[in-house]
Amino acid sequence: MTRGNQRELAREKNSKNHKNKANSVSETEANKGLSLQERQLRDAMRMREKQQLAEQKKAAGNNNASGGGGAAASAN
Repeated sequence: MTRGNQRELAREKNSKNHKNKANSVSETEANKGLSLQERQLRDAMRMREKQQLAEQKKAAGNNNASGGGGAAASAN
């Protein structure tokens, strides 16, 4: 069983897909005009902000949870 032209067509289609994806990271609207190092610094700052927010939420959640848990324990 030979596949004929199907294999060659699949290779062409695959190569077209990979050409479009190779440039997508550097050409997105948010990344235009930024070097790799600038993008890394920007992303690191965003991650620090997200971590701080998560820590604040966790701290606020622990205060509420511990208060509610203490009341439930004393009722028993």
